[in-house]
Amino acid sequence: MKGFTIAVDGFSSTGKSTLAKAIAKELGLKYVDSGAMYRTVALFGLQKGFIKSDSEIDVQGIIDSLHSIKIQFVYNVNSGKSEIFLNGKEVENDLRSMEVNAVVSVVSSISQVRKAMVREQQRMGAEGSVVMDGRDIGTVVFPNAELKLYMTADPDIRAERRFSELKLKGVDVSKEEVKENLQKRDKQDQERLDSPLLKAKDAIELDNSNLSEKDQLALVLELYKKRKQQLQLN
Repeated sequence: MKGFTIAVDGFSSTGKSTLAKAIAKELGLKYVDSGAMYRTVALFGLQKGFIKSDSEIDVQGIIDSLHSIKIQFVYNVNSGKSEIFLNGKEVENDLRSMEVNAVVSVVSSISQVRKAMVREQQRMGAEGSVVMDGRDIGTVVFPNAELKLYMTADPDIRAERRFSELKLKGVDVSKEEVKENLQKRDKQDQERLDSPLLKAKDAIELDNSNLSEKDQLALVLELYKKRKQQLQLN
């Protein structure tokens, strides 16, 4: 059988990356965090002064600099995780800051940025079986993915998850700020003209508001097993 692609789409703070990483580890597949790629472009824009806020962005400056943005996923044998590098520097922790959170949806709505990232994501996927998470993986990047998941969760639970994550990293932020940021990002992701967040017609919706990481992984592994059997029969 040819390569098997698992597309994991959905809202922010629904645990897409956590689940996708667990799936990839369990099945021995490559994992790509497409959202981290857009975050990396946003971080680059902040570092270079192209971005002052979500309403003050030098779009053309970002577009003109896309050729100089090199994004790599490097597996760290010590931590057992893939880390993302921007132009040779590891930036994993920098990508989750509130500064990046505030502007990433606007950056990802820039058509030229999306086209560049989609090309790179498709290149990564063409190299073999892959688990990729994001917001347009099953609709745009891999519309023919063998298994598509669409993740949702209660907004308050999502806000609590993100708040806890940021507090663990020492970020001084209130729950109200986190929830407001999530609501703003949801609206931007769903309303952008280029590759908006949509549930693919053949995607399986997974509401993990009350599911443990272990339970949702078991559920998806069963879906994978059934899908693989279907494809072998066909």
